[in-house]
Amino acid sequence: MTLLVSLPSGNAFGQENPNRPPWAQKSKTKANSTSGSNSGANASDAASTPSPVGEPGKIVQPTPLPPIEDSQDAAAQRGRIRVNVNLVSVLVSVLDEHNRPAPDLPREAFQLFDEGTQQEIAIFEPETSLPLDLALMIDASLSAHKEISFEQEAAAHFIRQVIRPGDRLGVFSFDEDVTQRAGFSDNVAILQDAVRRIPNGAGTSIYDAVFLASRSLAQRGDDRRRVIVLVTDAGETTSHYDFDAARRAAVNGNVLLYTIVIRPVKNENGRNTAGEHALETMTDTTGGAMFYPDAPQELTAIFDR
Repeated sequence: MTLLVSLPSGNAFGQENPNRPPWAQKSKTKANSTSGSNSGANASDAASTPSPVGEPGKIVQPTPLPPIEDSQDAAAQRGRIRVNVNLVSVLVSVLDEHNRPAPDLPREAFQLFDEGTQQEIAIFEPETSLPLDLALMIDASLSAHKEISFEQEAAAHFIRQVIRPGDRLGVFSFDEDVTQRAGFSDNVAILQDAVRRIPNGAGTSIYDAVFLASRSLAQRGDDRRRVIVLVTDAGETTSHYDFDAARRAAVNGNVLLYTIVIRPVKNENGRNTAGEHALETMTDTTGGAMFYPDAPQELTAIFDR
């Protein structure tokens, strides 16, 4: 914002020469008083005599300020983009003490803070009435081979349960690469067949999976819910994108991430706990939820939610 301020002509300190910096301007008040008390003195001599500044008897020469364009602050300002935003969408999902969805909470049950300052919730509405775009991401890496058949059957059951008229679901697998096995559709038979045909892979590119799924969902329109269901053992090894890039893609795409972590080894000493914590952070950022089934058979109950 630029403010234009009009100053009265009788201001005690005015600039005689606009090309001179403020510290080099003469004080009109002092100049007038000097000319009144020394009427016989030469005006040019009075004007050229510097006024002492600072300690008595010591003249301190002012140091000119650096040009604005050379300062680091100015460089930072040039690279900064300011945008006024009236409304920001915040997606949230709430689970009860039994780790089940709690969809019927009123507006009064929520408070929203931005850097410690409470914000007004202008619009509060459930998204369950909007059509759904869902990317089902199945970990086909070497470390997930032991549980892949359970994952596939539970995912096939989930497809049959979740698809409603107007919804669209896409099937993806990820190992060292991310591959779309079936395009977004509501054809349950084709989607289930795609899940059952996922081949075994090697590495695990979890961040690539989240990044590419988020980008794919973001291109499908703003009037639909965007959800990623990620089934993985959390053992990230081969992604090209990093954690921050994947998380930004999910947030920028208004995607809800639901992560189901399959843990073949229950003891923390044999698990990738760092990968689990990274996925927890990413999932919480989007407003989604994490699930840790203790047995592959529990996948069916989780998918039913």
